[in-house]
Amino acid sequence: MLTENAKNKTLVIVGPTGSGKTGLAVEVARELDGEVISADSRAIYIDMDIGTAKPMPEEMQGIPHYGINLVKPGERFTVYEFQKYCQDKILDIRSRGKLPIIAGGTGLYVDSVVYDYHFSNVVKKTCSDRTEISSDFIMIGINWGKTLLRERLTKRANKIFAQNIKEETKLLAEQYGWDNQAMKSNIYPIVWSYINGEIDEAEAKRLSVLDDWHLARRQMTWFRRNKDIIWLKLDECAEYIYNLYK
Repeated sequence: MLTENAKNKTLVIVGPTGSGKTGLAVEVARELDGEVISADSRAIYIDMDIGTAKPMPEEMQGIPHYGINLVKPGERFTVYEFQKYCQDKILDIRSRGKLPIIAGGTGLYVDSVVYDYHFSNVVKKTCSDRTEISSDFIMIGINWGKTLLRERLTKRANKIFAQNIKEETKLLAEQYGWDNQAMKSNIYPIVWSYINGEIDEAEAKRLSVLDDWHLARRQMTWFRRNKDIIWLKLDECAEYIYNLYK
């Protein structure tokens, strides 16, 4: 069980796609008796597993994960809905004496919770006000150099294409079609071109790495503006966190 002081501080782990957020969150959760809330706008979709690099059961190592498989591709899920969902999960996790760990790269999801966004128009997702960061949150950012992050993204692309990504894409296309926005993003349009013989596997991998790289740059542009994030290298994060909570 956590100490009374530490259990009131929700840990938030952010960083660009492919930076190792999930692995770090699981490691910390195992050590500090925590549970993980995903803040990833791609992981919310049911059936989109391989292409979104969603954590698989073996990666979760028995640690409860929330914020995954919430809606079907194409179904509406707003930032406001994520905020309320995440706030409820934080309360639930705390009520059982465990550490809530938010981990993800969708900056707007994270900020809506950490800064308690007030939405004046829930339908249009209009944020009318935000507070300063609460003392209930500690924000850690995983910092990678450009070259190393690009290498990590390349390895992840190789892993994705070694899995059954072609079959997953075909099934998603059959079940949900290409009219919904979820199918037009992520890796799926690239894989579809590969399936249809428009590009070969090497080009599909190259394009998927490039797509992830552009996403990572957008994410870092968002996070770098946040002065409340403590930036560390991946191999420095766990020890720093343990020193805070133990």
